[in-house]
Amino acid sequence: MYALEMKSITKEFPGVRALDRVTFSVKKGEIHALCGENGAGKSTLMKVLSGVYPDGTFTGDIIVNGRKQRFKSIKDSEKAGIAIIYQELALVKEMTVGENIFLGNEPKTFGVIDWDTLYLEARKWLKSVGLEINPETKVKNLGIGQQQLVEIVKALSKNSDIIILDEPTAALTEAEVSLLMEMLRQLRKRGVTCIYISHKLNEVMSLADSVTVLRDGKTVATHPIGELTEEKIISLMVGRTLTELFPYEPKQRGEKVLEVKNFSVYSPYQNKQVVRDVSFSLHKGEILGIAGLMGAGRTELFTSIFGAYEGKKQGEIRIDGRPVTIKTQRDAIESGIAYVSEDRKKYGLVLDMSVRKNATLAALDKMIRNGVIDEAAEVSTVNRFIEKLKVKTPGLEATVNNLSGGNQQKVVLSKWLMNEPKILILDEPTRGIDVGAKYEIYKLINELVRQGMAVVMISSELPEVLGMSDRILVMAEGRIVGELTHEEATQEKVMMYATGGGASGKTEAVLSI
Repeated sequence: MYALEMKSITKEFPGVRALDRVTFSVKKGEIHALCGENGAGKSTLMKVLSGVYPDGTFTGDIIVNGRKQRFKSIKDSEKAGIAIIYQELALVKEMTVGENIFLGNEPKTFGVIDWDTLYLEARKWLKSVGLEINPETKVKNLGIGQQQLVEIVKALSKNSDIIILDEPTAALTEAEVSLLMEMLRQLRKRGVTCIYISHKLNEVMSLADSVTVLRDGKTVATHPIGELTEEKIISLMVGRTLTELFPYEPKQRGEKVLEVKNFSVYSPYQNKQVVRDVSFSLHKGEILGIAGLMGAGRTELFTSIFGAYEGKKQGEIRIDGRPVTIKTQRDAIESGIAYVSEDRKKYGLVLDMSVRKNATLAALDKMIRNGVIDEAAEVSTVNRFIEKLKVKTPGLEATVNNLSGGNQQKVVLSKWLMNEPKILILDEPTRGIDVGAKYEIYKLINELVRQGMAVVMISSELPEVLGMSDRILVMAEGRIVGELTHEEATQEKVMMYATGGGASGKTEAVLSI
């Protein structure tokens, strides 16, 4: 029996058909993965299902447990037993776990919240899924992984029997991912139906019972997991076989463009070294991979070099052999350095501004004529980069928040490439991006390096570092503890350095292998 059937769902936005007669059926009590590139229609389909896009704004039928539904709001969807848990959690951080679980559904006696009952019931729900958390703990004091699990408990407390999880492990450590997966397996045994949206195909392969793939707003295929491999899913997602996920190209590296000597960085909150006496060089026309466990000091090192870290620093930076002083980001930009942040939404983009305005943010001085922005020059320049980077957007005036993650990342890259930097620092460049968009970004990076740019790639995805880098520096506890060439680097060698080569061996948060 199907817990959910969505038949011939079509949803249009001005100038764009986001869903084109999509069919999606999920059996009762299964974990059903929904896969597809960014922009394939996954989130739009789930917003239709959860009532974010109400009945009348789309065509097609939604059938839940055999009954046809017409959701006018999110509340209607919740009443039908559907709960959606987004990547950006919807918990109130200053409230307790118990208050969050029953927010809007608090048990009351004579119109007054019964706190004893609320916390008693919260303890029961937490215990039912094996969570050892005091319900009177404030949510802000929990880790992201525990917060994610509290969201699931909140959904269950509303008697939801269909739970949608949208990229649930994006911010979780490996231990937290294991805990979440075990909870989902337990829920499956209890008959709860889960729709699991993820770019991480290793998770899909180990967890899902069935997989549906969307591409360009259409249903491509639905298969039992036993009929699939990661390669087959990728092929269905992108419409072609990616014979080489990482298009590595051997390079003839040029002269040194960046030298960092005896560089140390201190935490802005306490007099603690987070980067310790680091020295390294970067050459023109090479990709330098930076690997290490979370907390190894990778981001602190390179945000300091870029002038964007608040803590004090000491050491020497040379560009093209000349010493430079970088106190601010403007100093770094003028020295030929660009930095693509790991959090593009927080640091890389102004989400409610247009594609055009975001793309020119770092290069406005190049667009000014007689003290005024030359809009014709701006439009012409942005169009050139949009075409070059193959950004999918309805137009230059489209709000960047409405683009897929991969296309948002390309807008960030456009912003920095307009400055024609010598050195491009990429911090987690493909985080939250689907495999097809990753491949396009890798090809773009290769093209930039062929043109002589020097690229630093900081990544927690070890296959990405191994697959794209000419050299790899491994960091642990603020130090560089190993250097490997592309040919000699293996997962085992990198992890040996990351966990033991000068480090304490702590592995609470590990690289995605």
